[in-house]
Amino acid sequence: MTKSIDYYLTLVSPWAFLGHDRFVKIAEESGAKINVIPVNYGKIFSATGGLPLGKRSEQRRSYRLMELARWREELNVPINIHPKFFPASDLIAALMVTVVAQRGGDAIGLTGMFQRLVWIEDGNIADEATAIEVANKAGLNGKELLTESQAPEIKALYEKNTDDAIARGVFGAPTYIIGDELFWGQDRLQFVEKALKK
Repeated sequence: MTKSIDYYLTLVSPWAFLGHDRFVKIAEESGAKINVIPVNYGKIFSATGGLPLGKRSEQRRSYRLMELARWREELNVPINIHPKFFPASDLIAALMVTVVAQRGGDAIGLTGMFQRLVWIEDGNIADEATAIEVANKAGLNGKELLTESQAPEIKALYEKNTDDAIARGVFGAPTYIIGDELFWGQDRLQFVEKALKK
């Protein structure tokens, strides 16, 4: 039976970006299916005791930058730890990815493109025209996808996915869930790989 991994994230998480390509490779090598599920981490943080970046202490914000620089070097991923458009809302892009995932399309590919937009290309993920351009580059009709993503049922699905994430114990990004086992953070990918080999 094909194993399935639920991939909860916000598209503007640097940690999700740092682990994205490795995660995709691990899943491919294991023959596992990835279910991409963008969710609202503002709501998740409120429900689970987390804080958005701007409300964290200076010590925590400084340490986050040190860790990002360490992981950039460790993984040799050219992440810009001071992107031009950050923090920014990923809602437009998240709803577009939600539509593609619901259709059974290449949601993981589009996710990676939106992550690169933020963390390598210095693009504005909160801008509709930019989101359309990214979708077009992914081989989709960006304008149609944007329109479809604004439908009430897609927004409702995004909210339901967020509530489901909270109910399943998700509190940070990225979170990978295999069966009932939860793995938080790109630095837990070795355990994801082990779980897939069981």
